[in-house]
Parts: sequence; C-alpha cells; structure tokens
Amino acid sequence: MANLLHSKSRLGGRVTITLIASYVFDWIVVIVAAVVGAVFGIITPNKRPFSLTNAEISFPYQTKEKVSTALLIILSLVVPAVIIVFVSLVLVPGPTVSKATPKALIWRRRFWEWHSGWLGLALSCAAAFLITSGMKNLFGKPRPDLLSRCEPDIINIANYTIGGFPNALEGFNVVSAAICKNTDKSILDDGFRSFPSGHSSFSAAGLVYLSLFLASKLAITMPFLAPAFFSRDESRFAAFPSRNKPIELRDLSTPSNGKIATLGNEQLHEPSGHNDAFIAARNQAAAPPVYLTVIAVIPFFLAIYISSTRYSDFRHHGFDILFGFFIGTVTAIFAFRFYHLPISQGAGWSWGPRSKDRSFWAGIGVGNYVGSNASRVTEGPREEDVEAGVARQGTNEVGATAERPAPAV
Repeated sequence: MANLLHSKSRLGGRVTITLIASYVFDWIVVIVAAVVGAVFGIITPNKRPFSLTNAEISFPYQTKEKVSTALLIILSLVVPAVIIVFVSLVLVPGPTVSKATPKALIWRRRFWEWHSGWLGLALSCAAAFLITSGMKNLFGKPRPDLLSRCEPDIINIANYTIGGFPNALEGFNVVSAAICKNTDKSILDDGFRSFPSGHSSFSAAGLVYLSLFLASKLAITMPFLAPAFFSRDESRFAAFPSRNKPIELRDLSTPSNGKIATLGNEQLHEPSGHNDAFIAARNQAAAPPVYLTVIAVIPFFLAIYISSTRYSDFRHHGFDILFGFFIGTVTAIFAFRFYHLPISQGAGWSWGPRSKDRSFWAGIGVGNYVGSNASRVTEGPREEDVEAGVARQGTNEVGATAERPAPAV
C-alpha cells in the first residue's frame, strides 16, 4: 500500500511541482489568449468603405437577437463543461475495471479525464475566439445591417466619397465610415465586424468539441477494419492494464476446426465452414446504437442552429457564417486530438500526462513528451506494478495467480 501512496503521476510516477506547473502554464496560455480576444473586441476595427446603394448592407438593425452573447457562452462553454464533468465522473473508468481496483486509482483517472476534457474545451474556445476577433478587426467588413446602424449624412455625401469614377453617379461611389452620424460608438464599430461570424466560430468550437468528446467516451465511430486485429495487444487500451485477463487467441488465418478462441471473457467461435480470416474481419466491429449516435450529434446540430440565427438576424453574410463555423470546427478538432486519443483507436481515453523531465521542453531528436522507460523508473513505480502489489495483499479478481516482487520505491 505504501507503493500506492507514492504513485501519483503518469503510469504511477510521483507528481512533481514541475509537472503541475506545466499544466498550470497551459491554462495560463489559454486564459491569456481569451483575454487578448476580448481586447480585440473592444478596440476600434478597420472600417472598410461601402456603397450607400449596396442592398447587402441595407437590412434592418435587430435589437433583439435569437441567441445573445450571454446565451452563446452558456450553450457553447458552460453546458459542455458541465457535461464533461458528468461524463468523466460517471462513465470513467468503464466496465473493464476490476472491482479489486483501488478507489484511489479510479478517482485519479476520473479527475485526469475531467481535467483533459476541460483543458481541450478551453483551448478550442479560446483559440476560436482569438482568431475570430483578430480577423474581424483586420477585415472590417460591413454587416448586413450597417446602413441602419450608420445613419449616413446623405446631404453631404460628396464630402465622404473616396472611390468610384470621377464622372459616375454619386450613388455608385463608395464612401468612408465618417459619413455615419450615429454617436453610439459600440454599435457603429460592431457594424464593421461581420467577417468572420463570432457566434458561428465559438459555437462550433465548444459544441463540435463536445460532440467529439461524447463520441469518444461512448465509443461512437464508423465501424472499421483494424490491421492485424488478432495479433495486437488489446490490453493497452484498458484503464489499468495489469488487471486484465491475458488474451489467448489462436491464429485465425487457418481453416476452422471447431476450436474456440478466447478474448477476455468472450468466446470467438463461428463454425461456418468458410475461411476464418473473413469471419474474423466481420466480427472486428459493429455499428453503435443509433440513440447513442443521436446523443453525440445533438451538440453539433445545436451549433448549426446558433450559426443560422446570425443570418436570420441580419448580423452576418452567408460566407461569414460558413467561414466562422470552419474556424471553430478546426480548433475543436485540433484541441480534441491535442489532449485525446483518436476516437476510432483510443478506446475513449485522453493522453496521459507528460513526464516530469519533459514537462516544459523535450528537445530536438526526442519526438515526444512522454519520456523514456528509464526516466519513468526514476520517477517512481509504474501504475501496473502498484496495482499488482496491492492485488497480492488480497484476492485477485482478474484471476492472476502468479506473484511478482513488490516494486522498489
């Protein structure tokens, strides 16, 4: 049990101040990115010249939006955060864990999945917010309701004309934003922030990320054929690998003789008279229940609805909405994969923590931030060894009878 108390980091290593500081710094970077995005939202943007005869910017200014900024934050950030907590505490570590597994290990895994889920969500939303706010100010594209915000000084239009042909009709010339008489600076500045759509990017960043998170935890993916299925070690995706039963599989590339192959507690036996290699292929995967798929795609559909309201509220042009949704989707996919294994191959787990000696820097030629086996040994006992040491003190429910020496601390 002493080994368990000393096991605190990846694969059982001790938690160090350096490792904790590494992830605290991740949160600081994400928060700074969000703050910079907020600053971009209050400074005066570039104001692109426009034409008073442009019907695309002549829509009425709607004071009441279907999805306000406050509601957007609740739906795209707060709700996903709550769902991530619920899923991490209820579904993790899953049905493969033995009842003999110490509660401390289970709760550490739950908290880690919770932390990874929140960190990925924060990274996705902050990145989308920063990129979108910066682009809004750089482009300064007029919104569809700009003219109703502007209240142009039509009588003195010649004083504000900055483009067109000298002999063209006045109505076909473009004018500067100085023609606007509206004294409400915030409303007028916001009229030049049409591209890209912030509601679309932020809703996609939070809700598409949530869909990916749910799909991962609920094992929702298109059925696929994995290479060398019967030769790979399935225990590598378990919550606590050392507590799994050994996998005993014969080579199914030979014709069936009525023998049974065992995979955990399941028996793979299908005496069809055909080549078992083909039987094995069709039994590799199956379609997930449709109702689970619906649960996973609901956040995605909600993001589409939020984006569509920006068009019906005359806040954005069509391309602005599409590009904003693209930004949010990219940041969601990036943030999810940054902290989580692939949905179709990762069994619903997030990546483990960095090693203490590579918490801030790995160096050229290293390739990753996990660390070598030697560095893990210096950090402390592995989680698998800790579990084995605890299991030796009582009944091992997974059926292992051989005892190993307790790992040194």
